[in-house]
Amino acid sequence: MILLLQYTIIFASVLMLVALGGCFSEHSGVINLGLEGIMVIGALGGAVAMNIIPSTAPAVVMVLGTALAAILCGMIYSVLLAVACINLKADQTLVGTAMNMLATAAATVIVRAVNTASDPNNVSTSLQYIEPKQKFLVNLGGFEFNWFMLMAVVALIVSIIVLYKTRFGLRLRACGENPQAADSVGINVYKMRWAGVLISGLLGGLGGIVYITAGVSEWKFEVGVAGFGFLSLAVMIFGQWKPEKIGLAALLFGFFRALSNVYTSFGWLAALNLPSTFYNMLPYIISLVVLAFTSKNSAAPKAEGIPYDKGTR
Repeated sequence: MILLLQYTIIFASVLMLVALGGCFSEHSGVINLGLEGIMVIGALGGAVAMNIIPSTAPAVVMVLGTALAAILCGMIYSVLLAVACINLKADQTLVGTAMNMLATAAATVIVRAVNTASDPNNVSTSLQYIEPKQKFLVNLGGFEFNWFMLMAVVALIVSIIVLYKTRFGLRLRACGENPQAADSVGINVYKMRWAGVLISGLLGGLGGIVYITAGVSEWKFEVGVAGFGFLSLAVMIFGQWKPEKIGLAALLFGFFRALSNVYTSFGWLAALNLPSTFYNMLPYIISLVVLAFTSKNSAAPKAEGIPYDKGTR
């Protein structure tokens, strides 16, 4: 039971972080379908940082250094979406899809180059972080607390405050609901949308490194993040673009994802003799079922996906 709780919280942390990133972007009026790719690039940045930072460094240096590297890489990669969709007014769906495909390919090439540089015979597409990962974990009576769990909770609280208790949040949401009206009162719609996309890159990149360190100590980057970016979008929609509901939805989806890691520990589940692939598919099946019943009542920002042009006022 402790193991199930542990995996539920860590996977929920991933979904929460990435879904919150998508929430900020869509509240600004930009659909970020490139979250999957941002997760991959963020995970790559964090994994490289874990190998660069000396293993003798204090835990706080390792945790903060890895998190900052993932955040920076995620934000830099999200600039592609911002430039293409905000400045050049490109189709947001196509740009996000292209970013997802590019990220996995680019990460594979970069990892292979990094491995070859240290050993010419090593053409692996995976990075190991066995020792560094231990600095993220604290054993609390059999429960492995991960510092990323705390970061996810802090991100949730900060998101609620920023979106609903600050002038910035009000302006950001105004740009996603009615950018023409926002512009008429002096709000720079382009800047607010840039801010929303960069914040989504920040949270998406952090979510990426949390995902690849969740249960393993080595990651093969050619497999990407197994659709977790899209699953996070489902969490965001199910959570009605509201941080507090996104947090609850993340726990629900995280629970079903955790079952694939621990189902053998539960006799009654193991007795069903279902293949492990069924449990791996479960969160995605649940997302389809949930969205089929809830998406018709979704309250998405009205101007999301629509490029803003001052001349259309």
